[in-house]
Amino acid sequence: MRTRQTGFTLIELVIVIIILGVLAAIALPRYVNLGTSARIASVNGVAGGLRSAVAVVQSEYIANNMTTSPVTMLDGTTVAVNTGTNDGGIPLATALGIGNALQAASNAAPISGYVTTYGTNIATFTLRTNCYVTYTENPGANIIGVVAVTTTGC
Repeated sequence: MRTRQTGFTLIELVIVIIILGVLAAIALPRYVNLGTSARIASVNGVAGGLRSAVAVVQSEYIANNMTTSPVTMLDGTTVAVNTGTNDGGIPLATALGIGNALQAASNAAPISGYVTTYGTNIATFTLRTNCYVTYTENPGANIIGVVAVTTTGC
């Protein structure tokens, strides 16, 4: 009596490997693009946090009829702000201003994964080259607390 062996032939195995290779070639570029999308989403999230921080600090300044800096938030955090007529309550682009508004000034990297630099009237939160958020405290007349996003290098 002859026993019959069961299993896959070499041709069937080669065909399965070819099909898996084609699927991987199609799917891989889609997964690679997810990294770029994630970095863009991260930068946009930081921008949203900055806008919210500016709005909360300015609201506290206005609600309490303040005319001096700093603004003391409900949790005791103090935020250095402009005290002018048109731009009163806007956090300064410094560690004691927007850094404290984000409650992150004491860390070397206030936002995980980002490098923060403070300049004259501008703070930059950089994830990578050409992938960053800038906060400008007073870029021009009647334009205050501007947050801009650059995602060309994400």
